[in-house]
Amino acid sequence: MLQEIDTLPDDLLKAESRELGAVLGAPTLIHLEGSKKPPLFVSVLLHGNETVGWDAIRGLLRERLERFGELRLPRALSLFIGNVTAAASGVRRLPGQPDYNRVWPGSPLEPRLEHDLMARVMDIMAERGVFASLDLHNNTGLNPHYACVNVVDNRFLRLATLFSRTIVYFIRPAGVQSMAMARLCPAVTVECGKVGDQQGIEHARRFIDAALHLTELLDEPLAPQDIDLYHTVAQVRVPDDVHFSFSAGEGDLILDPELERMNFCELPPGTLFATCRDDGGIGLDVRNEIGQDVGPRFFSLDQGQLRLRQSVMPSMLTLDETVIRQDCLCYLMERYGSHVPHRTG
Repeated sequence: MLQEIDTLPDDLLKAESRELGAVLGAPTLIHLEGSKKPPLFVSVLLHGNETVGWDAIRGLLRERLERFGELRLPRALSLFIGNVTAAASGVRRLPGQPDYNRVWPGSPLEPRLEHDLMARVMDIMAERGVFASLDLHNNTGLNPHYACVNVVDNRFLRLATLFSRTIVYFIRPAGVQSMAMARLCPAVTVECGKVGDQQGIEHARRFIDAALHLTELLDEPLAPQDIDLYHTVAQVRVPDDVHFSFSAGEGDLILDPELERMNFCELPPGTLFATCRDDGGIGLDVRNEIGQDVGPRFFSLDQGQLRLRQSVMPSMLTLDETVIRQDCLCYLMERYGSHVPHRTG
C-alpha cells in the first residue's frame, strides 16, 4: 500500500534509513510546497541498502529547516521513499520481494502488487505534473560517480551533467524508475559510489539542491568536450546453475578478486576476464538491449581462459556475491557515437 502525505512526519528527518519502516510503515510519497511548480520528483531507497538518497535529502531538508525555520524550498518537491522494509534489514530487497527498481511501468516481470504501487506513483505524478525526476543510488564496486539516462535528449543530458560529465545511456534493464518517468519529464538515475561514503552523500545533496533551483531545462546542445557519454550494450549475468568464486579452484567460473578495478576502464581485445574449469561454455549469460545472447560477440574461451573479443568498458563490476546473484555481474559499455543531439523543433 502506498502512503501519500503532504507534510513531514514528526522526527522523520532524525530517522536513519533502518528506522524508516517503523516511522512510515510503508512506501511513502511526500509532497512538499515550494516557490515554483511543478514539483521535482526524487526517489530514494528503491534498494533498501542504498542509503545515499535518504541521507542526502534529509541532510538538505534539515539544513533548510535550521537556516530558515521552515523548508522554504525553491521548487515544490515530491519525495518517494521506497523499500522501507528492506531498508530496516539493510538489504537490497527481502526474500520474496521483487526489485523495487524493476517494477515500474514498462516492466517485463510477472505482475505483482509492487507493480501496482509504482503505477499509482506514476499516475499521481502525471496528474500533479512534474518538472524533472531524480533517482538516487549507491553501487557496490569501484565506480566513479556517474549519471544514467534512458533517452538521448538535450534536456535529459543537461540534467545529468548537473551531477557528472560521465553519463551512461541504457534501455535495459526495463522497469526502472528513470525509464518510466521519462514519459513525463527529463529523468536521470545517479550512482553515488559506495554506501556510507560521505563524498557521495554530499555530491547527491548538491545535485538535488541544484535541481531544485533550476527554472528550466533548455533543449540546447552540450559542447562535446563537456560530456562523456557511454552506451550500455550488454548485461552480464552469472547463470543460477554456475558456481562462481573469487578463489582459484573453487568454482566453475573463477573471477579475479581485483575485477572491480576494471570499472570504467576501456579494455582492449584479449583482456583476461575470468577463467573457467572447462571449455564447455563461457559460464556467463550476456544479453544485449533486446535480450539476445551476444556472449560470442564479446567473449572467447580458449583452454579455460575467458578473454574479451573486442574493446569494451565494464561498469558496476562488484565483489558482492549477493548483488551478483540478485542483479548482475556487470554491464558492458561502448562510447556513444554522435552523442550530442541537435536541437529539435
